[in-house]
Amino acid sequence: MQTMNPGDTATVRRIVSELKGRPGPLLEVLHAVQAALGYIPAAAVPLVADGLNLSRAEVHGVVTFYHYFRHSAPGAHTVSLCQAEACQSKGAVALADHARARLGVDFHGTTPDGRFTLEPIYCLGNCACSPAVMIDGRLHGRVTAERFDALIDEQAKRP
Repeated sequence: MQTMNPGDTATVRRIVSELKGRPGPLLEVLHAVQAALGYIPAAAVPLVADGLNLSRAEVHGVVTFYHYFRHSAPGAHTVSLCQAEACQSKGAVALADHARARLGVDFHGTTPDGRFTLEPIYCLGNCACSPAVMIDGRLHGRVTAERFDALIDEQAKRP
């Protein structure tokens, strides 16, 4: 089984301790762990389960059911492509194909150099400017393959 460094273990334990008294705290705990560590390490599952008095299977089931939760550390930059119907009607499928080819990874994957993680997202609320892309929390509309490449080139210059 994967292990965590002592600092990450302490972080998970602190989060569980702070949130375990809330009603139905599992999702809130998992979101907080991902916010703190960037993903949900497999080694965090037993810590969360024990702290919330749940089975490991229950925690693992929630982590694997929701696509939002990452199972490995993300890249330096997160690229989210809208896959909702409005964006699909304006070319999101072709843009996703282009993005996968350009970055060399599928959805939920991270480039070998650790620079980019590609994620699907289901509606960014930018339907009038489809297809939409979010890079590191910054929204971009009417993104073509060429504009995608320019955005990626721009991000690649940043740490």
